[in-house]
Amino acid sequence: MRAIARDLVGSTFLVDGVGGVIVETEAYARDDPASHSYRGRTRRNAAMFGPAGTLYVYRSYGIHWCANAVSGADGSGEAVLLRALEPTHGLEQMRQRRRLDDERLLCSGPGRLTQSLGITAAQDGLRLDLPPFELTAAEAPVEVVVSPRVGISQASDRPWRYSLRNSPYVSRPRPRAGS
Repeated sequence: MRAIARDLVGSTFLVDGVGGVIVETEAYARDDPASHSYRGRTRRNAAMFGPAGTLYVYRSYGIHWCANAVSGADGSGEAVLLRALEPTHGLEQMRQRRRLDDERLLCSGPGRLTQSLGITAAQDGLRLDLPPFELTAAEAPVEVVVSPRVGISQASDRPWRYSLRNSPYVSRPRPRAGS
């Protein structure tokens, strides 16, 4: 799951043709107290226990949708949170959805990302290799910064956050450049 989180950085992710380059991810394992799968399968997290290459979508704090790429073998409960991307496709549609012009803030953070791409619970459990999704690997190697995860209260010290070095689209707090 950590290797997949790292490998997703630099990949292009589109939903109905809208999206861009993934610049930040976080990994979550089954034995991780910060993971939704930690206490076992529920109706809410069922997609996390599904096949690798599907999307797990959940509501964060009852406000924002968050999207994760399920990364483990069936039933493992492992996933990679999509934290930020550099918008490259469908910018006008993203601006309308977010009611925002600043390109750097369109997809900088998991809630902003899903709002810009129009991701909701309707996509929970769908395969990432079929429409409406398009996920393509980076064409060239990218330089990835590894740092502790953010925005969680447990196991936040684990260095399972992966970011594209020096990207202005990474969410805050930005990882230190020397990581």
